[in-house]
Amino acid sequence: MFSHRSIWDAIDALASRHGLSVSGLARLSGLDATALNPSKRVGKDGRERWPSTESISKILHATEENYENFMGANTHYHQNATAPYVAASDGNSVPLLGFAQAGAGGYFDPAGFPVGQGWEEVNFPGNDGSSTYALEVSGDSMSPAYRDGDILIVSPSEELRRGDRVVVRTLDGEVTAKILHRQSAKTVELHSLNPEHSPRLLQMNEIDWIARILWASQ
Repeated sequence: MFSHRSIWDAIDALASRHGLSVSGLARLSGLDATALNPSKRVGKDGRERWPSTESISKILHATEENYENFMGANTHYHQNATAPYVAASDGNSVPLLGFAQAGAGGYFDPAGFPVGQGWEEVNFPGNDGSSTYALEVSGDSMSPAYRDGDILIVSPSEELRRGDRVVVRTLDGEVTAKILHRQSAKTVELHSLNPEHSPRLLQMNEIDWIARILWASQ
C-alpha cells in the first residue's frame, strides 16, 4: 500500500542499505541536509508532509536504484523493521545492534527501543527482557573510554541523572556516547568521554533519543 509511512520507510531503508543516515543521503543527493529528517515529515500544524517527486528522483539517481527496487525492498523492510522487538524467553538475551545501524533510520521506535526481528543477541544476566539492548562500538571515535568491539548495554527507559554515561542519537542520525552534564527543558549539555574534546550543547528538538549506559564489556 502506498502511504505516507511506506514512502518514508522506503527512504529510511534506502539510506540504511547504503550505510548512510537520512542526512547523509540528502547531502549525497544534492538536497538540503535536513530535507529527509523525521522532523520534516510532519508540519507544525500536525499535517503529514510528503517528499517531492523531485527529491525521490534525486535520491534514486544518487544511489543508482530504480523505483521498483526502492518500493519493493521496502515491503520486506516494513514487515521486519516496524514490529516491536520480542526478547528471548529466558530473559537473559538482548538484541545487539552496531552503531552504524543505530545511526540509520527505521531501527528504533520514538522511545529509542529497537524494532524488528532477526537481530543478533547477547546474554546479559539479570535482564528482564523489556527495556535493554546492546550496542557494539565500531571505530576509535570513543577511545579511550570505549574501544572498537566493546559492547554497551543501554536502556532508554532508565531515569537520567547528572554524570550518567549515555548514548545519544540526534535527528541527523549521529550516534555517540557522552556524559550527561546538565539537562533542562530545552537543552542538554554533554561532556565527551575523551577529555581532549570540548563539551557540546544540544537543543532538545535536535535529539531523537537518549539511552543510559548500564554496563560495558571492556
